[in-house]
Amino acid sequence: MKHGLLLHEHDDDVGVAVMDLKKGSTVGAVTLEGKPVGKIKLLNDVPLGHKAAMRDLVKDKPVNKYGRPIGKAVAAIKKGDWVHTHNVKTLRWSV
Repeated sequence: MKHGLLLHEHDDDVGVAVMDLKKGSTVGAVTLEGKPVGKIKLLNDVPLGHKAAMRDLVKDKPVNKYGRPIGKAVAAIKKGDWVHTHNVKTLRWSV
């Protein structure tokens, strides 16, 4: 199994694709230090540089990356889903 997702922190909700990932494939996830985090079966294609969910996330739950919230789930997100603007709203410009 190849490592296809990179996490900044072990407990992040999302991992970043280090290559184009295909729906149905199972990829490993590692931290920046190379420590294994687990494996994920992808429910969608995930383009290079985009995020995939490491766990199920309920609507309105904060989404953590870099060990801190980066957005809020605006729809339920399943483990292995592509995480992008269609299911997460950024916190960066929220008031």
